[in-house]
This record gives sequence, C-alpha cells and structure tokens, in this order.
Amino acid sequence: MMSTATSASLNGDVISMEIGEDYADIRASVRRVCADFPDEYWSRKDEAEAYPTEFINALTGAGFLAALIPEEYGGTGLPLRAAAVIMEEICAAGCHAAAGHAQMYIMGTILRHGSDEQKRRYLPGIAAGKLRLQAFGVTEPTTGSDTTQIKTRATRSADGYVLNGQKVWTSRAEHSDLMLVLARTTPANEVAKRIDGISTFLIDIHACLGKGLEIRPIKAMVNHHATEVFFDNLHIPANALVGAEGKGFRYILDGMNAERMITAAEALGSTRWFLRAATQYANDRVVFGRPIGANQGIQFPLAQAHIQSEAADMMIRRATALFESGKPCGAEANMARYLAAEGLWNAAEACMQTHGGFGFAREYHIERKWREARLARIAPISTNLILANIAQHTLGLPRSY
Repeated sequence: MMSTATSASLNGDVISMEIGEDYADIRASVRRVCADFPDEYWSRKDEAEAYPTEFINALTGAGFLAALIPEEYGGTGLPLRAAAVIMEEICAAGCHAAAGHAQMYIMGTILRHGSDEQKRRYLPGIAAGKLRLQAFGVTEPTTGSDTTQIKTRATRSADGYVLNGQKVWTSRAEHSDLMLVLARTTPANEVAKRIDGISTFLIDIHACLGKGLEIRPIKAMVNHHATEVFFDNLHIPANALVGAEGKGFRYILDGMNAERMITAAEALGSTRWFLRAATQYANDRVVFGRPIGANQGIQFPLAQAHIQSEAADMMIRRATALFESGKPCGAEANMARYLAAEGLWNAAEACMQTHGGFGFAREYHIERKWREARLARIAPISTNLILANIAQHTLGLPRSY
C-alpha cells in the first residue's frame, strides 16, 4: 500500500500524518524477524510459562527495542509513530510484543527527566541489549488505578532513601535488570495536590535482591510474567532518584501516553491477525455445501471488527502525530487505546466463533491469542477508566464517585 501524506488541523495547528502503510522498510524488517518465531514457538513458551528470551534478543539485535533511544546513546532515534509500527507488526505476525514493549515507554522517563549521568550510564546499555529495563512498579494491591494513593514510601536516609511497600502486577521483573518504581516521598496529607509528593526511582534489581527486595511470580491466565514486588527497608542510593523529588507523577504521564499509543498499536496488529485467521478459515471451511463465510452471521462481526480496526489505526496516527509535535495528546492516546482494545476483543470473539470448537484447540493458536485479547480491555488501563476520563476531562461532565 502506498503511503500518502495528509494534514489534520487541531485548534489552528497543522499535524502531519501518513496515510497507508507508513514505514514500509521497518514493517518489512519486523516481518522478517518475526518469521523466525512462528505460532509453535509461542505456544511452547505459553505452555511452559517461559520468557521469550530468543525473541527479545532478536528484536534487540535488529535495533527495534532501541527505536526511541537517541543515536548519541546508541539507539536509532526514531519517532513514536515508528515504535508503534514496530509493535503493530510484531502482533500482526502473531508474536507477543508485550514481552518487550515496556522498555520503549519506560525508557522515556529517563530520557526526558533523568540526569545526564543517568542517561550516559543506562541508555547505551539498554540500546545494546546489555541491560533490560522492562519492569515498572506502579500498581499496588490496595490502590489499583488510583496512583495518587500509593502506599509505597521512600524515606530519606543519610546516603539515599529507604524503600518500603508492595507492588503488584509488575510484569517482567524477573527478566529485567532495572526497574522504575513510583513511591511517596511526602505523605499525601502533607501536599497541596494529590499528585505532589510522589517520586520516581530507577533501581538495580540484581543489586537489591535479597537485601530488602523480593519478587514473587503471579500465576495468571496469560503468560505476561506478572509478579508481586516487596520492598522491606530497601536502601537505595540518592542517584536512584529520577528528576526532582516529589514530581514523579508528572514524569510518568508522558510515559503513560506513549504506553497507551504503543499498546493500542499492538492491539491493532493482533486485530489484523485475528481477521486474517478468521477470513481464511471462513473461506476454506465448507458446511452444508458452501463456505461458512457466506453466512452473514460470520460476515458481519468480522466486517465490524475491520471497521473498528481502521478507526483505531487513524486515531493512533493522530495521537502519535500530536505526541511528536509536543501537543497535548492525553485524550487522543486514551481514545486510540479504547478503540483498539474494543476492536481487538470483537475481532477475537468473531475469530473464535468462526472457528467454533476448533478455536479451543491449541493447534490453531486462536485460544492463546484470545486470552491475550481479553487482557487488553483491562491493562494497562481499563476501558471503563478511559470512558470516565473522556467524560470528565473532555466533555466536562461531573466527576463520578
């Protein structure tokens, strides 16, 4: 498909977007890498609940996970749209992008808010694959999505901080060298705004294990390598602090917008995988003397999912264009994520229904992808939270309780 440039006006500002198959060379390169990791590879990893180390090494070797790291630190310095394309193509090929996606948006916190010393110390190693930054400790058992109410505390010590608390659903902590952690440095009742008094820390997992850091795996429906993380009087150095103390919540907002867009692109790619699998099966499967794809009960759900995927694609492009232009993009990032998650779930359901009983057979790989698709409506953000955010902050409706 040819790529055509167009422009969209937003409050007088012109935002350039590409229509069609943008970044064709990158897409082709991603497809070549993914071709070495067919469905059978992912089924084996899923059954063994194993981390796809070979796949992550291949992505790293090709430079894809360093796409957003500037060239001066060993990366390729590509825009967020290119990173979204990489993740989209990984999922469209049937691979599992979530095993490596966190590095892209977590790294942005260091890049935008870290010290020069932190950038020089960590970014080249991350770009080269010598260091993995895949773990993001934010969610807690008692606070869930209300990040301003986190209980994990970082108390000043003579030479740094002492960390106490617990995180949950921290994916890939057992397969990462570094972890970004959000903790309160000032109690919530001592700050003017709930978002104040929260700080961001970058900790060395290997140096901390057994010294106040404990990681426990969580068995779950999907193979996302989820863990609980416990901090028990963990001493961390002062240079673990990213940016200014008490400003950490603001620092992660840009990262969250990038996360929304990247994971929306993943959902879009998986939607296309489902549509391709379902369409082929619907054309090939003959019942009562004709392909089942001739039935409107098969056609309409697939057509609906396709339409939703095209809408999600355009919103992802708009959101990433705004992000790269330095414009406010929170609403667009959320809407892209919502459209992509809903479209993915509808495509997964339609594909499962199209395959009927065979959809439950592991050899078709539908059930594995179907389980992954269900997660998209919950993590990294619930679709209900997105609706509440748009209702209150975009439409101006009263805050819900």
